[in-house]
Amino acid sequence: MITVEEVQNTHQKKEFLDFPARLYQHDKNYIRPLDKDINEVFNPKKNKFYKNGECARFLFKNKSETVGKIAVFINTSYEQNQPTGGIGFFDCINDQETANFIFDYCKNWLQERGIEAMDGPINFGERDKFWGLLMDGFIEPLYCMNYNFPYYKELFENYGFKIYFEQLCFSRPIFAEVSRVFTVMHAKHSKNPEISARPMKKNNLEKFAKDFTLIYNKAWASHGQGKCLDEAKTLKMFKTMKPIINEHISWFVYENEKPVAMWMNIPDLNQWFKYLNGKFGIIEKLKFLWVKKFKKNEKMVGLVFGVVPEWQKKGLEGYMIWEGTQHLRKHTDFKTTELQWIGDFNPKMIKIAENLDTTVTRKLATYRYLFDENKVFERHPIL
Repeated sequence: MITVEEVQNTHQKKEFLDFPARLYQHDKNYIRPLDKDINEVFNPKKNKFYKNGECARFLFKNKSETVGKIAVFINTSYEQNQPTGGIGFFDCINDQETANFIFDYCKNWLQERGIEAMDGPINFGERDKFWGLLMDGFIEPLYCMNYNFPYYKELFENYGFKIYFEQLCFSRPIFAEVSRVFTVMHAKHSKNPEISARPMKKNNLEKFAKDFTLIYNKAWASHGQGKCLDEAKTLKMFKTMKPIINEHISWFVYENEKPVAMWMNIPDLNQWFKYLNGKFGIIEKLKFLWVKKFKKNEKMVGLVFGVVPEWQKKGLEGYMIWEGTQHLRKHTDFKTTELQWIGDFNPKMIKIAENLDTTVTRKLATYRYLFDENKVFERHPIL
């Protein structure tokens, strides 16, 4: 007999955070997410998606023991072929009946609100955090990347979820040979006096926020479900990131001082946060500073890559990547770079990753479940 509790009081909120830690306590690859990162998703003052959406969290118990948890939500800006809701932050014991009960509960919650399908596991927020079900590559997760047991795949698919799109993560050793295509393009553009590359600097975040926003909006705003960024919000994000920005690993390219390309990377914060057990109070912040200073972080993560339309298909990415790679090899301890997930619906970015001689080190999936079984299921359109 499974009972349901909506997460509302302090004890329930704590259990929502603690249950996964107990579930994964014997999994050496599990890294507990920071409690504050989870809590902010469910804080209307922190999460802008509450302005056009609705969200609820639930605990599922067998007698007094928690056997599962989930969040279910509606985001009206999540444009799809039919009204589609989301589920995320799913954790469950290895029992199909329990999982079915949880999924049914979410389905009913969404149907009562006029929704016709549910995607999951996704985030009540942007795609760069807590998005997708891990399918392959059960290694330490990157910061704010979902991690789950292999049996979760069966729980989803046995219920009737189908893969809407796959999320590929590519990795390569920093000192591995770079594709000849990139070095040839670097040689070509290095001869052009109008082209220059430079790393991002902490003491000039205003300039780089402006340049980033310009490049991103030109390169991605009209691409798929992309949207324009606001320069003020970009600057706020950069200032938040300032303590962990490494000045050797994010690069911009300019044509006569006009920004035309960027390659943004940060250290993988989980290589430090894994020592904090999900907490980030005063003691943990001091511990973080100590770990950051004395523990080498050998993994960096590619966040975003962009070239303005007028410079696309001209090999400028080769110039930028080889320019940056030569520099960071000399000035950092990084040994591995991993690209944040690229959807299988984005062959252009996958091609760029493959040209870097990367290998797929992990694969996640975004699932979809249509409430009307007679409706034709369609995968994410190719960009």
